[in-house]
Amino acid sequence: MTETQYLGIPRGLIDAVLHLVSTGPVPLGGYTLAEMVAVDAVVDFLDEMPSEEEVGEAVRSLAARQLLVATPDTDRLQVRGDLGIAVVFQQRAHSVVDARVTGTEAGHPWRTLLLPQSDGVALEVLINALGVHELSLRDIDDALRRLGRRLPRGEPQQVGPERDSANPDEVLAAAEQSALVTVTQYSTSGSTETAELSADIVLANQGDKLYVFTRDPDDAERLVSQGLDDGEVIDLVRSLATPEAKGGDTQSSAEQPSGRLAKIRTTIVRRLRRDQLAAPADRVQR
Repeated sequence: MTETQYLGIPRGLIDAVLHLVSTGPVPLGGYTLAEMVAVDAVVDFLDEMPSEEEVGEAVRSLAARQLLVATPDTDRLQVRGDLGIAVVFQQRAHSVVDARVTGTEAGHPWRTLLLPQSDGVALEVLINALGVHELSLRDIDDALRRLGRRLPRGEPQQVGPERDSANPDEVLAAAEQSALVTVTQYSTSGSTETAELSADIVLANQGDKLYVFTRDPDDAERLVSQGLDDGEVIDLVRSLATPEAKGGDTQSSAEQPSGRLAKIRTTIVRRLRRDQLAAPADRVQR
C-alpha cells in the first residue's frame, strides 16, 4: 500500500480530536498487524511484516467495515473512522518512544509505542502477545504515567562506588523483569523518514532494586548504570522524546529535567550527535 495516495486531512478534524482528548482518553480500537500495514500505520516501527496474503485479507476486512474506501474516479483511498484518525496523528509525529518489556503478565501488553505531538497529546499503541494493536490518543502526561507503570520498578541502585560494579549482563540475566526503551527523533520528507537521534534506556529489577543503564558516551557497546528512580526514568524519556526537547521553548518549568537528568540527557545527545556526524543517518522507506 506504500504507493497508494490517500485523501487529505478533513477540515477541522485535528482541532475536534484535540478537544476530545482534553476531556479524557480517546480509544481508537484494536487492529491486527496486517491491518496496520494495509494503511501504512506505524509500519516503520514494526519488526516483522505480514505476508501479502495477510495484507490482502486485511484490506478486504477493512473495506467490509467501511474503514478503507476507494474514492470514485481517482486512484486514492480514504482511511475512515478511528483508524483514519490514528493515521493522521502518526503522520504529525516526529519522535517515537518504543518500550519492550519482558516478564509481563498474561493479557498485558509487552510493547508500547508512544508518538508525542507538539499539542501535548500522544498516540499510544499497545501490542499484546496475540499481535493486537490497541490504539488511543491521550494527554502526554497520562501516556507517560501509564508507560511508567508497565516498566520495571523498585528502589534505585545506589550511585557512587557501587555504580560501576553492576554488571549489565549479570543484572539482566537475573532480572525478574527487564525493559528496553528506545527514543527516536526523526524527520520526514515525502515518503522517507530519516532517523536523527536514537537513544536506549535499559531497565531491570531484582527484588526491590531497580537498575537503569544508558549507553556509554565513549563506547556505545557498553552500558553505564545511572542510579535513576521510577520517576526520573520517565522524566528522561520525556526530555528525549517530546517535541520541546528539540530546542523549543514551550516546555514548562515544571517539566524541565533536574540538574542530574539534564546532565545525563546532554551526555546522551552529545554522543548521538557525534555519531550522526561520523556516519549518515539511516533512511527508512515507508
